[in-house]
Amino acid sequence: MSLLDRITLDPAIRFGKPCVRGTRISVGDVLGYLASGMTEAQVIADFPGLAHEDILACLAFAAERERRIMPVPAA
Repeated sequence: MSLLDRITLDPAIRFGKPCVRGTRISVGDVLGYLASGMTEAQVIADFPGLAHEDILACLAFAAERERRIMPVPAA
């Protein structure tokens, strides 16, 4: 299984935001917690349904989305 297979998009869950498979925890939530200074262990402690691979999947999803962003031409 690819890490990205752990991320799902379902219009009926969290308005279609990308979420960790089988949860209502969005990729944005996980990234926000990590960006605010929480450690992976703290995130997993707060959300016991998450595993290490889910955190990696959120990071991989964000990295893939970043790669797909089109650069804005210089003015």
